Amino acid sequence: MEQHWQKIIEAVGEDITRPGLLDTPKRAAESFKFLTHGYEQDLETVTNGALFPSDSNEMVLVQDVELYSLCEHHLLPFVGRCHVAYLPRGSVLGLSKVARIVDMFARRLQIQEQLTLQIATSIADVTGTPDVGVIIEAEHMCMMMRGVEKQNAITKTSSMLGAFRDDAKTREEFLSLLHLPSRRVR
Repeated sequence: MEQHWQKIIEAVGEDITRPGLLDTPKRAAESFKFLTHGYEQDLETVTNGALFPSDSNEMVLVQDVELYSLCEHHLLPFVGRCHVAYLPRGSVLGLSKVARIVDMFARRLQIQEQLTLQIATSIADVTGTPDVGVIIEAEHMCMMMRGVEKQNAITKTSSMLGAFRDDAKTREEFLSLLHLPSRRVR
């Protein structure tokens, strides 16, 4: 990967031998590997058996989980927050595992719509409940730094499974708990 970064830097017209760029290909390769480390993770390892018996059948909501990802179309960052809710069915997932699932999928080349769905279906798979709701709000550098150059656009996506899709009261409770005013996500 380091050699490819060197070629990219040279292709934009830079002198790879100048002092400020001597170690840049190595640093860029290490950085890119970190930004995409979700490919080295799997759901079973990330959750590590942190599913605990519980009689609770009320909504569990983990709100404002920050996420950092790379747009698969332009390799530019998108940054935001994720809100995950589910209705337990005999067990609950350790709260930190929700954030780890978000990170695992966010640290891959992504589109926000797919990321939202991956998180929702993974939470459903791990917890055994079909009732999961996920909302992501994010700002996309591919819209801010290039192209249309819109600095205030926020993209919101949702994936509603089970009761979150089929039961208006469950969906309404989820949305009301979030209190999602239009706001910057950083």
